[in-house]
This record gives sequence, C-alpha cells and structure tokens, in this order.
Amino acid sequence: MEFKTGVPGYLLRLQTEGTCKVKLNEREFQLEKGDLLLTNPEDMFELIVEDGDNSGDYHLLCEGDWIDAWWRRSEKPSVSTIDLDENIMAIWRCMILEDRRSVSEKNDEILHYLVQTLCLSLERAAMETKSMSSRPYTVTRMMRYIEENAITGIKVEDVAKHAGLSVSRSAHLFKSSVGKTMIEYAHEIKLAVAIDFLKHTTYTLEHIAEDCGFGSYSYFHRVFKKHYGISPGDYRSSTKHKTMTLI
Repeated sequence: MEFKTGVPGYLLRLQTEGTCKVKLNEREFQLEKGDLLLTNPEDMFELIVEDGDNSGDYHLLCEGDWIDAWWRRSEKPSVSTIDLDENIMAIWRCMILEDRRSVSEKNDEILHYLVQTLCLSLERAAMETKSMSSRPYTVTRMMRYIEENAITGIKVEDVAKHAGLSVSRSAHLFKSSVGKTMIEYAHEIKLAVAIDFLKHTTYTLEHIAEDCGFGSYSYFHRVFKKHYGISPGDYRSSTKHKTMTLI
C-alpha cells in the first residue's frame, strides 16, 4: 500500500505499532514504533506499507498561521524517535474525540489549543532525542517514567525494566547522567506535588504523605526537612501567613 503527498499542510505522524517505509525528499527511512515523522508543505514524501507490516499510527495534517510560525521558529527533525509518552497519546486521543463530535457540539477553540499543545509536546520530545549527545535517550525515558509514576511508589527495579536494562546498569547510567539517584529524583517529583498540596489544600499531613507516595508521615517529614530545611507543618504555616499578609 502506498500513500503519496499531494495535500498542502504539515504532517505530524507517530508510528505506534508495526513498521513502514517512507521516502522523504529522495531519502528512505524505515519507521518503527516510536518514530515521529514531521513534514512541511514543501516536502515530497511517499509512505509505503508492505503486506504484513501491521503498521499503526496517529497522524495529523494541519495548516494555518500558528502552525506556520511554529514550524519556522526552530529546525524540526524530519524523523526522530520519541518515547510513546502517555501524556502525548492522551492529547492525541482527546483531539480525535473532539473532532468526531457533531457539528453542533464540536468546539473549534478546544481543537485549536489541543493542536497547539500536541505540536509543542512533540517538538519537545523530538528535541530531547536530538540532545542525546549530552544525555542518553534511555536516561530520558527513565526520567519520564519516574515523573509519571513517582507518587505510585515505584521501585528502581520498575524503572530498570521499563528501560530494558539491569538494575545495576540503569542505576549507574542514571546517576552518571543526571547527577542524582533515581530515588532522589523521584523524591523531587513527590515533594513538588506535596508543596502544591500544602499550599492549596487543607489535607492533613498524613493524607499528603500517603497521596504523594511517601507511605508514612514520618518518612515524608524526614525527606521534606532534609530537602527544604523545614518541616511540612512549618512550611504550611509560613505559606498561609504570607497569603494572609498579601490579602
């Protein structure tokens, strides 16, 4: 099966399963799961899906002033490998569902902002791949996994399995690239969530400790004070005082 360009606009295509080939401006690429294809109206490309490839993808063809400006502001890699981030997939699914609504229920403004969010998210993911020289892509994958799952109480073994590495190898690679252990990085994510809870909710400290994945308040208290030099309770009191002063 072959698909040839002929429609003006920008194509964003993410390979989600199987494989296919693409001939882009006289260059040929083999696209596999996680490969992102970005083309502009001046590109000439041919998409080839062989029988048995079981190729699956999410794609978007769009045009307009915003997308023109977005494309011009930085160099975009034609083909890059990104992590199939659940946040990106969720944006794409929301966009598809919104577009399928009836004419009377469809909200073009929501679609507009979803497209912008998708473009910016894909651009960041592609740029992270491009900067692999300073940080291995495997480490980026581990960081994203920790960010998405930190408050669920993940273990180093979970991160290593996600990266397809041994525990010792993944731990060494992460520490040498990020400058901190996986546990320390997970603590930073948990503490950021805890700070929001302390500032904007009336949850008990025990509730916050549990919801942020610390398990017990005593452990939450110890990690929080080591990081910020103040207890969670004292931090909450200080932020409330500042809010009252501003009012």
